Amino acid sequence: MNPTPVPEAPGADGPPSAPGRPRPGESTTVPRQHSGGYEDLPGPSPAHDRLEADHLDHPDAHHAADAATVENLLRCWVREKNLPQPAGKTLRVPLDASGTALLVPVHYWSPTGWHRFGPPALEGAPPTAPSADAVTVAALLSRESGPVGDHREGADLVGRVADSIRRTADFITHRRQHPGPAADADFFLTAEQSLLLGHPLHPTPKSREGLSESEARLYSPELNGCFPLHWVAVDRSVLATDSAWTEQGRTLTAGQLTSRLAGDLTLPDNTAALPLHPWQARELLHRPAVTELLSAGLLHDLGPHGDPWHPTSSVRTVHRPGAPAMLKLSLGVRITNSRRENLRKELHRGVEVHRLLRTGLAKEWQAAHPGFDIVRDPAWLAVDTPSGEPVPGLDVMLRHNPFGLGDDAVCIASLTAPRPWPGRPRMRSRLAVTVSRLAARTGRPTGAVAAEWFLRYLDQVVRPVLWLDGTAGVALEAHQQNTLVILDPDGWPRGGRYRDNQGYYFRESHRAALERRLPGIGTHSDTFVSDDVTDERFAYYLGINNVLGLIGAFGAQRLADERLLLAAFRQFLTTATGLGSPLPTRLLDSPTLRCKANLMTRLNGLDELVGPVDTQSVYVTIANPLRR
Repeated sequence: MNPTPVPEAPGADGPPSAPGRPRPGESTTVPRQHSGGYEDLPGPSPAHDRLEADHLDHPDAHHAADAATVENLLRCWVREKNLPQPAGKTLRVPLDASGTALLVPVHYWSPTGWHRFGPPALEGAPPTAPSADAVTVAALLSRESGPVGDHREGADLVGRVADSIRRTADFITHRRQHPGPAADADFFLTAEQSLLLGHPLHPTPKSREGLSESEARLYSPELNGCFPLHWVAVDRSVLATDSAWTEQGRTLTAGQLTSRLAGDLTLPDNTAALPLHPWQARELLHRPAVTELLSAGLLHDLGPHGDPWHPTSSVRTVHRPGAPAMLKLSLGVRITNSRRENLRKELHRGVEVHRLLRTGLAKEWQAAHPGFDIVRDPAWLAVDTPSGEPVPGLDVMLRHNPFGLGDDAVCIASLTAPRPWPGRPRMRSRLAVTVSRLAARTGRPTGAVAAEWFLRYLDQVVRPVLWLDGTAGVALEAHQQNTLVILDPDGWPRGGRYRDNQGYYFRESHRAALERRLPGIGTHSDTFVSDDVTDERFAYYLGINNVLGLIGAFGAQRLADERLLLAAFRQFLTTATGLGSPLPTRLLDSPTLRCKANLMTRLNGLDELVGPVDTQSVYVTIANPLRR
């Protein structure tokens, strides 16, 4: 389907260049191997040149990391407290509990929330006083949270902010020294390991409690970490497993798959091979349930073995180029707001969705949208006690690996995140580099290219997700890290993928139809959710986090006028109302939207993987930018 044309951006980058003629400061020499190549990068566009000196490019990596974290905290606060756009160039953030305020320079005000801020100052402080750093800002904002948080959660926030800054500084330092991958690097892995700054609306996007510095070097995707897996052998009397993984018409068990991945590892009789994250394996030895299984001879610790695996952007999902499976491992490190150990219902859910799609739903979907699919999670292996109770942390989800070395699949979070590039003084996002290349190659204004790229993305990625909701009542938790766009050799969207065995919402209103497709669906996976909660979460994850977040990235990086892209999104939603999903109408008509509040969630001490889906996170009401 061809995207709906929209008018070009009104003068965002000056008059169009003549066809085939390079724009000032840009090269028409573009590597043809794929759009994520590093050689012969075009220079920054004129609009990019007009930006204030960006603190992300500060030569001191800790300064850059601290400033990025300050911006995250302030973006969260502005959104979660509904602070209005200031009349001038300074935002005043009242701090009533401390009897002062923050005065924040506004470099860019985003209609969708991706604001750019300068270093804040305390109101009344002498001109020579240093600006407020991120730890200070976090402490001041936590005091303002009142009854929603206590001193313990405020102190926890401050500590995790400091941890996130330290790790981000390490990532920036490493990437400045090693900005480019090898010429034969795996495209998918390169993209997965390029998310240096993390979620722009999260207070502690890179906090990882429990990892030492030496462990971080091995286990961090941002540091290009890699490591062999730690293996245990599980006696089949305590093995819990399910598989819908098929090859050449034959179903393979999870144990057969892990044995293949283990290579020449020797297993005791009547056991199955279970891979573990090395950090998790060490931590599990201190858990009584695991030590009892080891003492009883029902678990056998086989140690590290095999070729190295590489952490992807989620840290705990690992990838090995050429392997048939990726592995989603349990990892008890607290990342963002949660300890990342698989829940048994999530293991069931991955296999169940694969079976649901195989009932004929996938064929219907592919007929309508052949460029989009779900990355399947069709097998898992875990451990029970002899009495049949699940043992937390001893499990693995086996995920299809559909990406070959030449598949340019990149999650939207990585696409929009600034990072160092070889030979360039400024951090830029893959999105900015791609759009600049396309503008240089075609001789069109950057804003017009950005608008076309965005419309192609809506058709190739967003429309299929709306189809699945409208047709089957299955809403995807399609936030930017769960959503991958597949790019053609020039950098245009040509398809997409969704990944995450946790993030499915089966609409209660579609229960009967889904039961007819797959009898017993939801019995073990706990995936049916009321339509009201589904509407709220779907609007946030796909509408706000994904699409409005992408619009914000285009605007904050001076690639396009956000107002133009919001108009294009409204036009797309009008055409998408016929897909059957209630989301387009909700986004078009509702004056307000419910939005996840990452800072308030942290100050409430919530673990987003624990408890009922409707109370795992704090949600706030924000004005709908599509209605402004």
